[in-house]
Amino acid sequence: MAPPPLDAYLEGTRVSRTKTLSSVDRCWQFLVIAYTLLASTNGNAAEFRVEPAEISLVGNFSRGQVCVRELAVESEATERANDLTAEAKFTSSDANIFTVDATGMLVAVGDGTASLRVTVGDKSHDVPVTVSGVVENPSIDFDRQVAPILSKLGCNMGACHASQHGKGGFKLSVFGFEPGDDHAAIVRDRLGRRVELLDPEQSLFLQKPTMQVAHGGGLRLKADSVDYQILKAWLADQAPGPMNDAAKVIKLTVTPAQRIGSKGLTQQLRVVAAYSDETTRDVTAWALFDSMDEGVLAVTSQGSVRAVGQGQASIMVRFDSHAEIVNFVIPYKDSVELAGWKNNNFIDELAEKKFRELGIEPSPLCDDATFVRRVYVDVIGTLPTVAETTNFIESSDPDKRDKLIDRLLGLTGDPNLDIYNEPYSAYWTLKWSDLIRNTSNKLGDQGMWALHNWIRDSFRANKPIDRFVRELVTGTGSIYSNGPANYFRINASSTDLTESTSQLFLGIRLECAKCHHHPFENISQGDYYGFSAFFARVGTKNSEEFGLFGREQVVVVRESGEVRHPKTGKNLPPTPLGAEPIDHPLDRRIALADWLAAPDNEYFARSIVNRYMYYLLGRGLVDPVDDLRSTNPPTNIAMMNALSQQLVESGFDLKQLIRSIVSSRLYQLDSQPTHENAADNRFYSHFKVKRLPAEALLDAIDQVTGVQTKFKSLPLGTRAIELPDAEYPNYFLNTFAKPRRASVCECERSPDESLSQALHTLNGDTLANKIADKNGRLMKLIAGKTEHQAIVAELYLATLSRFPTEQEQAAAREFLADYTTPQECYEDLIWALMNSKQFLFVQ
Repeated sequence: MAPPPLDAYLEGTRVSRTKTLSSVDRCWQFLVIAYTLLASTNGNAAEFRVEPAEISLVGNFSRGQVCVRELAVESEATERANDLTAEAKFTSSDANIFTVDATGMLVAVGDGTASLRVTVGDKSHDVPVTVSGVVENPSIDFDRQVAPILSKLGCNMGACHASQHGKGGFKLSVFGFEPGDDHAAIVRDRLGRRVELLDPEQSLFLQKPTMQVAHGGGLRLKADSVDYQILKAWLADQAPGPMNDAAKVIKLTVTPAQRIGSKGLTQQLRVVAAYSDETTRDVTAWALFDSMDEGVLAVTSQGSVRAVGQGQASIMVRFDSHAEIVNFVIPYKDSVELAGWKNNNFIDELAEKKFRELGIEPSPLCDDATFVRRVYVDVIGTLPTVAETTNFIESSDPDKRDKLIDRLLGLTGDPNLDIYNEPYSAYWTLKWSDLIRNTSNKLGDQGMWALHNWIRDSFRANKPIDRFVRELVTGTGSIYSNGPANYFRINASSTDLTESTSQLFLGIRLECAKCHHHPFENISQGDYYGFSAFFARVGTKNSEEFGLFGREQVVVVRESGEVRHPKTGKNLPPTPLGAEPIDHPLDRRIALADWLAAPDNEYFARSIVNRYMYYLLGRGLVDPVDDLRSTNPPTNIAMMNALSQQLVESGFDLKQLIRSIVSSRLYQLDSQPTHENAADNRFYSHFKVKRLPAEALLDAIDQVTGVQTKFKSLPLGTRAIELPDAEYPNYFLNTFAKPRRASVCECERSPDESLSQALHTLNGDTLANKIADKNGRLMKLIAGKTEHQAIVAELYLATLSRFPTEQEQAAAREFLADYTTPQECYEDLIWALMNSKQFLFVQ
């Protein structure tokens, strides 16, 4: 077959041509063309690429994964290139040098050079393969070769031999993070009965997982597998243990890093580990693969991914102590119009980009009545009054939403308009008191009030959140006179302080690392106790001022105090997560506070942003809201980065953060999903309906009925959102899930509905008594001889923050005719409105 014209090859290989080429340039172009001809078995330009382009396998049992992908038409479209690995055929030119299976996994057999033939359809590529270091009696590295097999087989999982007491008398460390202990358990425990070093195949260590001997874990290992041969060779080498100076994994690289495609796509992943001795190794065969959303992605143990649904999801890849993720975007539609979409601010610009990427049509903008109720409850925890609602709905000012937001946040600069600072500070004090766990049960009344007043004053003054956190984590002195000092009474041990501080202000859950290396993060047990060392010198003592029975305690900083690693016994210097040790001559916590709330500490800003997205939009960019590990990425990374940057640039001003979020079109979308976005619950294509918090709901009932709840030991007029303590006895609040402040997790305030809640609003005395109260709203309306239509309108405005429709007014007139007295009619009407989802939820 005659070769195609020269121009075709030049175009196919993307060689730049100019009108004038030197002889050297022409020679190089000819060599490129010749290579392309040799690499292909037909006369057409190659349409796929094999990665890696050259393969080097070093040592016995070395393995390497190849990936085959379609050549991208555009340079920026590589993430959209189809993966052809599953349909490719692989052939070794010399099985004495390497073998290859149907998935494209190579195994070293003997030293030498050969080639891998990759065929897709009628096109083929030959990839050079070099094998070296294969010897007759290999030395097997426990860390590099044995431990990864135990992880891959699931032997060191919590449900198997890494459970608290092991299985069948055999205990391994969780995920193999203690190789020395694991080696001892395999080789020396039970007088070495698990291994037969002179006859490896007779070892229980091999016979049980291959089911040659009964094994509770079932068949885990095939006798003809490469992993079996590795373990057998290790035993034949007298089962050497881990070496202290062994190179450590410092990085995992997974290719591709991201894929965009349609439902049904397949993608083979390739995993390469970089070691501290500057070597790299293909570890695909021993990596662990997990789908973070099985409704979108399925993945095999060999790293072959299939898109089974639509949306955005990730595959978590783990090897050794490292974990990485690969993002997949499977659009719902190829393109969207976003009809009527208008960007209010940078949040909307990034949301629009995500909607287009995912092929999601967002819901339309919510109406004014929905917005006014939503923003009042979300920003100040309070329903708008009838007058406030009416004025807003009837206003024709095109900027009325932005102006209302500024009034609620006290940002107008006009004292006659900035009148909501008390409900604002009360509502956000409530939320942060829940997180910090302010309760008289631990602090006594005086300590509880001291902490409450400090938090309330902080939000009254709009104290920057970095300063708020600095004051909290460095608190000293009397818990009765210095509110922040109570943080160290609530968290009485360095363990409590470590876990609470990291979860609250970094969004990192450290509990796992207390006992073993974190399974999904590069956080070791040493990292946990290094962070704990910041609190090692903090203590409390009884106050002399109030005597032995005064319960007052004083938080002090001692001159000494260290934290030891539980396994090595060595003292650990105070060390931030992922950073070098730091200290301060007066108080280690000052160094911690400087690092924690620093502008360049992305964890701090992100954790605050994510929490406020959760409060205002019903879901954080990362879910769960306080689990910001690298293997749990944001649904919109660009939005997370932009909001975090804005928070830092504003001087950590929470009001500015709230303003940006609630001013966005994203926040102001209708809660009613369309048929095109009904499946989305992660990307804010429609507003997420949220239940009113227990305190805000009780205040709303009080406001609608005009009857105030009286709380024990507090003056009449104190609102539920102003309660300083979790211990006030109130059946309604307890029924509607007011948290007891026992955990720093947002999950303590459950958003779920319960039967007891439904029964209480339907039949309980809270609503019934307030509706019938002679001094309440309804009785005053009736006594004032207000006309029927006006009463109905006011009840709708008071409860649902909207006017009744014509249909609803007509139904109310018919309703009235069925009752003996108007009072009975209106009592049932207001009862029905307060039992509706429109009242009980923020829509």
